Parts: sequence; C-alpha cells; structure tokens
Amino acid sequence: MAEKNYDIRDIALASQGQKRVLWADQDMPVLRRVRERFGKEKPLRGMRLSACLHVTAETANLVKTLKGGGAEVVLCASNPLSTQDDVAAALVKYEGIAVFAIKGEDHKTYYRHLRAALDHKPVITMDDGADLVSLLHKEYSHLAGNLVASMEETTTGVIRLRALAGEGKLRIPVIAVNDADTKHLFDNRYGTGQSTIDGIIRATDVLLAGKRVVVAGYGWCGKGVASRARGMGAKVIVTEVDPIRALEAAMDGFEVMSMKEAAKVGDLFITLTGDMHVIGEQHLKLLKDGAILCNSGHFDVEIDLKALNRMAIKVQKNVRNYVDAYTLPGGKRIYLLGEGRLINLTAAEGHPASVMDMSFATQALASEWAAKQRGHLKPQVYEVPKEVEDWVARLKLASMGIRIDHLTKEQEAYLTSWSIGT
Repeated sequence: MAEKNYDIRDIALASQGQKRVLWADQDMPVLRRVRERFGKEKPLRGMRLSACLHVTAETANLVKTLKGGGAEVVLCASNPLSTQDDVAAALVKYEGIAVFAIKGEDHKTYYRHLRAALDHKPVITMDDGADLVSLLHKEYSHLAGNLVASMEETTTGVIRLRALAGEGKLRIPVIAVNDADTKHLFDNRYGTGQSTIDGIIRATDVLLAGKRVVVAGYGWCGKGVASRARGMGAKVIVTEVDPIRALEAAMDGFEVMSMKEAAKVGDLFITLTGDMHVIGEQHLKLLKDGAILCNSGHFDVEIDLKALNRMAIKVQKNVRNYVDAYTLPGGKRIYLLGEGRLINLTAAEGHPASVMDMSFATQALASEWAAKQRGHLKPQVYEVPKEVEDWVARLKLASMGIRIDHLTKEQEAYLTSWSIGT
C-alpha cells in the first residue's frame, strides 16, 4: 500500500499467509463464482465497506470478493485471539486491504481497531458478534443515516441486534446472515462441530474416546460438537435450558442432565450457548480434579472467569499453548483452554474452507442485495432472500457433483392446490 494504513503483526509474514489464502480458495468454488461475477459487474462500486470478522484465510477470500465487486474495504478482527497474522499480512501486501488485526491484541487495541473501521465512514458493514454495530450505535451514531445495511454473521450478534430492535433503538437495517439455512445449518453444525474438536485436540492432545464430554447448549453448534465427540468415542452429556432442545438431545441418544449434575462427572466441558456464566461458581466447586473447560461461543462470558480466578489459589499460564492451570483449595486442578475465548479459532484455524464457502457466498450476495435496495430498507432485522439461498445451495451441490430432482408442473400444481383430496 502507498501509506501505512493498517495495523498488523508483521508484513514479512505475507508470503506464508498468501499460501494459506490460496489453499482455502481451492475449496471455495461457490464464492469463487461470486467473485468472478462481481469482478465483471462491480455491484459494490464506490461503496465504503467495513468488515469486523475473524481474520482467517476463508475471510480473506470473502474480502477479495468484496473488493473485486468494487467496494473500498477495511477489515478489523471480531475477536482478539482469532486473527491469523500471516493472512492479515497477505491481505495488506498483495490485495492492498487496510487491515487492523493482531492475534492476542489487548482490549484497548481491539477497540482502537474497531474505531479505525468506523473512521472509514462505511455505507455497508459486516459484523461477527455485533461489536462494530454496537460501537456505531454508542459512539458513531452520526454514520447511521448513510448506512445501507449491516450483515451479521453469527448467532450471538443476531441475538444482540434483535434485542436492540426490540427496544426500538436499532438505527440501521440489518441482514441476519447467520439465520440463513445455507449458513447455520452447515457452518454452525459441521463447521463448529469439526473446528471445536480440532481446537481442543490441538491445545491438549487429549484422547476423547472414553471421556465424559459435557456439551452445554444443543443449538446447531451444540448438535455438531456433540455428534462429532460421540463419533470419536466420547460419552456425551448435553445440558440445556430449553425443554424442546433437551428432549431432542435425549431422543438423539445423548445423556441429558443439569449442569450441576454434569459438573460432578464431566472430564471435558464445552460451552456453546451464547449466554453468560453457563459454568458458574457453583459448578466450578463441583468439578473433578483435571477437568478441562473450554468455550466455543462468540464471547468469553460463558465460563465465569472472574469466579474461577477468585477461587484459585494458584494460576499457571501456558502449561501448554493455550492451556492455563488453576489450582483450587484442596489441590484440585482445573484447566482452561484459550482464555475462555472461542477455542476453534484460538487454538485451531476455524471452520474448514468448504463450509465457509457457503456462508461467505451468502454474505457477499446479501451485501449485493442490500446495495440494490439502497434507500428502501428500514431499521429492522431482515432475513436473507430465499433466491440467494437457493442459488448458493444449488451451486454447492453442483460443485460436489450431486444432482437432485425437480418438480414437474403437475407436482407444483398439486402442492399449491386445495381441491385435490382423498
């Protein structure tokens, strides 16, 4: 870039990061098709776009697509520990993208980077956890009037934005990309399922077979993790507050109990609820010696870290990479992974490119749809248009060599008729 309009770890990491970006691109055929079309049609021409996302190889390919579509892009991290520093360097050096992200950045730096993204004066934003939009509402509300829309990528962010809308305080249109079937049914279930287990094993090298693995939350992320842990021989316990999901987990063959019960018997605990203090002080007191705690939800609030630190008589940082040991009264040791932050990006590489292919193709196309609706969207939460989802799903199937049936005219008529009965 002509001037240093970025803040990253080390530009010398760029060539290493470029290899990672190109490797991921091989497994993202749908996004590649979007990029090809965007390059020709330029649907985002001249639009300032600020993205607050996990800075990974897969995200790099999304950002390249947005820039190819004509957008002026600034990228910052959506989590202090999820940045791949070599990828950030590659985006700066080879794509000329202004990136503000450093793995392990402190709280002050994290928010300085968020402000850098908003100082760009975006007309479109992309968020993963709603930190950017939240800061916009608090400190940059003067930008709201010019904002076409914001795309929200994750469950936690959609929850926050719906709460904002529910209070009548949402000032911009938001598209709930996370709620798209081409996102949460695949990214959350298969992506989080695999990458969470990957992060745990990289951090601990623990054998899952025979272990009692407690999965807190049986949403799409919890379903994915529970399924994959069972596939590796773990004895999986599910905790829930929703009676329907708890019943579903039980009928899927998992043991279901309260966290108070599970705390006494679990070997490994994984939180995926999007809520705070799912493992609280009362549960920490009941844990077995050697219990391992980790979180795969967006924020580091699911495990009560203040209580854990308050209870500990000794804390040893980095007994292994991304593993901290807490000694409690009586000599019991508890192991916390990744500082309680999302383990699949802290200790591993996040979701495989193949599943992010769908999420990010949907993300890019949602931004195009929003751009076309400029001036016609109200400050509310919108769903991704069905035609966008169908296009992504069909192209993904084609890339996998899978063909499906199509309704005949007779079948279409039958499904829309009320007069044909017994």
